[in-house]
Amino acid sequence: MAIIAVKGTHDILLDEASGYAYIEKVFAAVCELFGYRDFRTPVLEYTEVFNRSTGEGSDVVRKEMYTFLDKGERSVTMRPEFTAGVARAIVEHKLYATEDLPLKAYYYGPVFRYERPQLGRYRQFHQAGVECIGVNSARFDAETIALAMEILGMLGFTGLHLKINTLGDEASRNAYREALKEYFGKHIDEMCEDCHDRLRLNPMRILDCKVEHDQEIAKNAPKMKDYLSEESEKRFYTTLSILNSLDIEYEVDDSLVRGLDYYGEVVFEVHAVSKTGKDYGALLGGGHYDGLLSALGGPEMAGVGFAFGLERIYSVMKDDGLLNDLETGIDVYVMPVGEEVLDDVFVLTTNIRNLGYSAYTPMAAGKLGSQFKKAVKRGAKYALIIGSEELEKGVAPLKNLATQEQKEIKLDNLAEELDAIFGLEEEHHHHEE
Repeated sequence: MAIIAVKGTHDILLDEASGYAYIEKVFAAVCELFGYRDFRTPVLEYTEVFNRSTGEGSDVVRKEMYTFLDKGERSVTMRPEFTAGVARAIVEHKLYATEDLPLKAYYYGPVFRYERPQLGRYRQFHQAGVECIGVNSARFDAETIALAMEILGMLGFTGLHLKINTLGDEASRNAYREALKEYFGKHIDEMCEDCHDRLRLNPMRILDCKVEHDQEIAKNAPKMKDYLSEESEKRFYTTLSILNSLDIEYEVDDSLVRGLDYYGEVVFEVHAVSKTGKDYGALLGGGHYDGLLSALGGPEMAGVGFAFGLERIYSVMKDDGLLNDLETGIDVYVMPVGEEVLDDVFVLTTNIRNLGYSAYTPMAAGKLGSQFKKAVKRGAKYALIIGSEELEKGVAPLKNLATQEQKEIKLDNLAEELDAIFGLEEEHHHHEE
């Protein structure tokens, strides 16, 4: 049997890996502008971390977790999402007491869910997101939404559509759940098996059901806004008012609930429509939560956050041509002419790298034609051609592979020569913009 990747996992290689690295880099840079700091929590957590925080009514906990007993007979789980692990780390290290509040964390890395693999859905996929924990404020809810919009904007997305709703405080949600129980109780016999469980565990989950027939029934269900406490209503309108002042457009969507049980108050999703008019659905989602830290043994503290899947963001960016100008090539491909120059060329290539430019040279001298083909395939910007004559004279031709222009450069003045060429190129590019 051929040894292949485990079902539901995938290799991220070459240009795709460069695309992921670019998304992560932009994401981290924007998060740091907003005062967020990098958190890296373990992939493996005790199962209790997710059972306590994510809620046993959520599909993630009920059906999708990779949970097993380790050799010490302890139940451990591969993280299905980051929020619970970040909250556990904050409680364990007492960051709520030693750091200024709010604590602002950003993260990215692999997560695991035992889902039915389908197009763009993997069992190991990559998530990036943020948590802002420790201050209960509509302003931080609005700032988190602004951060989400800024990240997607910086990645080049246009035509973004923000959907927002409120799930109210605990009293509002309890009243709403009772109303939903009563409404769906009359229709449950004709609904899917999962909805039978949802009705028992958390009827709000039914609003998230993907079965078309059940969605039709849900359309006439009671609306959260009719069960909101005065305080929750005021808080929601404060958030909307801040978004208005930031010129962030939104649509209030009564049916938006999000998939994890810890959410309360504001929840949101950012949807995207491609340049060709294709609706990609939700790219990113999140919301406000209370009680997550206390569920894990910490103090009662509010938080707000969001997350997105890198696979999804990458495929939409690829479809929309947002990764076309991504530079993945090398700066200089050094071409040896003849076996006798290989040692000198190797040293020269190392010197170019030490100057901060990416460089490659083959370990055997091949025909120039085939070296040029390889240089182009590797996305090299320049080719430096070195034979024994060039070494003797201390001067060699450097060819721009995009324009085919060629100039002689002095090898003993390599730093200045390359700085001048790459500096000019950047300046030229800057003027074009």
